[in-house]
Amino acid sequence: MSPLRALPALLLLLCTPLLNAVAAPQPAIIAHRGGTADAPENTLPAIRSALDNGADAVWITLQQAKDGVIVLYRPADLQALTNARGPVSAYSAEQLAQTDAGWAYARSGSHPYRAQGIGIPRLATVLQTFPHATFYLDIKSPDADPARFARALLTTLEAQHALARTRVYSTDARYLQALPPQIARFVSRDETRSLLANVTMAHRCQLQPHGNAPRWYGLELTREVEVVEKYTLGEGRSKAQLSWDDESMACFRSQGPARIVLFGVNSPQAYRQAQILGADAVMVDSPKQAQRWREKNQGAVSRAPE
Repeated sequence: MSPLRALPALLLLLCTPLLNAVAAPQPAIIAHRGGTADAPENTLPAIRSALDNGADAVWITLQQAKDGVIVLYRPADLQALTNARGPVSAYSAEQLAQTDAGWAYARSGSHPYRAQGIGIPRLATVLQTFPHATFYLDIKSPDADPARFARALLTTLEAQHALARTRVYSTDARYLQALPPQIARFVSRDETRSLLANVTMAHRCQLQPHGNAPRWYGLELTREVEVVEKYTLGEGRSKAQLSWDDESMACFRSQGPARIVLFGVNSPQAYRQAQILGADAVMVDSPKQAQRWREKNQGAVSRAPE
């Protein structure tokens, strides 16, 4: 065959990966803390903005107030984001609702949400206000008893008929272990990270079969970690990077249905990478920007994974 006649076939071969990438379904967009780049995190205005900007689901952070009520807040001290100070657990839900949760949010050197009557909301209020939205609930209550928290969470979700549209995550496995079976949850962060490390660093897939119920995994698209190697005379430590790739995605889906949510997807390049990998969802700081990435890619219509 002449070189000229072989050229079209060669061009088709080179373009095939690109064509496959374009056809990949777009991952669902999850608004991180309600869209922390667009509005004060974990507030009603942030959640409303995220949904208005096309977010398929909203990730919110939970703590337990002094009176046992579950509210939306992330840092250990109120001083980090509000005009109050001290832990969430030192205040009642009513007192937290009176704080200025828009205090710290800044845009172009100004604070557009200060003194706008934006308080720390109760989880029940959020579920009532957005009755059709899907929420991922991240427990970060540093001084709450896991069992007490679990009971309060179940009561709230049942009262709001929200068990079917919520799923729980926590970096502290104790809170996941304390959850009753009615509450859907992610696989623990430690287990997810260990599984990914085995695949990316040792090329070992160590998942166990888990039947037909999907397992949910959430971790950063790329994450810096410290590797500890044990020697006869001591140990060595070195920095390494965990990154999802085709091998790891195939491993996590090899023993049963899996839903994979990639965190820290905050650029069009990262979004495109997650789409090509086949991620079910991505967590973004700005749903407003993510909507533009989705429109540019013009892929399949995305939705919150079920």
